[in-house]
Amino acid sequence: MNMRDQDLLLIALYALLGAGGAGALGAFALRILRRRSVAVSLAVVTAVAVLAMLAGTLAVAWAMFLSSHDLTVVTVVAGVAAAVSLGTALLLGRQVVRRCRELVDAARVFGEEGTFTTPGVPAPAELAALSRELALTSERLTASRERERALETSRRELVAWISHDLRTPLAGLRAMSEALEDGMAADPARYHRQMRTEVDRLNSMVGDLFELSRIHAGALSLSPTRLNLYDLVGDALAGTDALAREHGVRLVGDGIASLPVEVDGKEMTRVLSNLLVNAIRHTPADGTVAIAAEAREGAVVLSVTDACGGIPEEDLTRVFDTGWRGTQARTPPGGAGLGLAIVRGIVEAHDGHAHVRNVTGGCRFELTLPAPA
Repeated sequence: MNMRDQDLLLIALYALLGAGGAGALGAFALRILRRRSVAVSLAVVTAVAVLAMLAGTLAVAWAMFLSSHDLTVVTVVAGVAAAVSLGTALLLGRQVVRRCRELVDAARVFGEEGTFTTPGVPAPAELAALSRELALTSERLTASRERERALETSRRELVAWISHDLRTPLAGLRAMSEALEDGMAADPARYHRQMRTEVDRLNSMVGDLFELSRIHAGALSLSPTRLNLYDLVGDALAGTDALAREHGVRLVGDGIASLPVEVDGKEMTRVLSNLLVNAIRHTPADGTVAIAAEAREGAVVLSVTDACGGIPEEDLTRVFDTGWRGTQARTPPGGAGLGLAIVRGIVEAHDGHAHVRNVTGGCRFELTLPAPA
């Protein structure tokens, strides 16, 4: 190694020692000040970068044994450049600090009012990404609050309707039992039959409430088996045929394809019965309730179409809500508005979804279930 190479290595060593010392001091300062403002951290980082360059330059200059004049010139030039660089960096850093404070103010308003407004001034990429995440969080929280308010409204309506619907049969049972006890019933057998009817109504309502509570609690236990949709629909039609005859409604099930489905037979029978009973009760005499099924893009779609005259557009999104019963004309006798909520809960437990839309003369409820593998 010649003399020139040795001098270069010595110069690099002095520069490394000077800059490394400044960097070590900066790291120690950052550790001590890590809980302070970002402005302080930016100032330390800037100072470290400038001082490391200055220390390395001066260390090399002193090691080269320059003349007093040359050493003074180098020191003055390096010092002025360092001061200007440090001042410029701190001035630019204030812009970042200002953006941080604006984001903090927006986050504070978010915490107080629940709505986040992204600052209108441009910001560094990291702060802009944080603003976007806060805006998305604000949107999700707003949607969550809306769902919570809707659920609370449904719960209140449900409690009010259930209280009313329970009071009516209970009052009737009490009046008939008192009449029988006092010997005032002219036809005791008729009273007994009526009491049995009221008890059945109460039992049905309590059963619906229990089923809905299991669905909401996530405690609905399914036992899926492979079934033929044709047989499943046939059983549901047979179970509602008497009600359809009583209301003078025609049941049509000719469009049922022989498709395999993997569902809990008991729960899905309840779903179909609820839909058919709902359709029959809302269809006028001489009307038709049609049920159909088809395969569609890896799914099985089951539909029930009635002749109710249609549902108001503003109510279509609430049809499956707990306790929703619509207009008085659409409210079934003694119904608590739980049947369609149970339908949606059971279908979603099968990884499917329920949908309703208006068609000519009525509405169509569609259940989409995943096709078996």
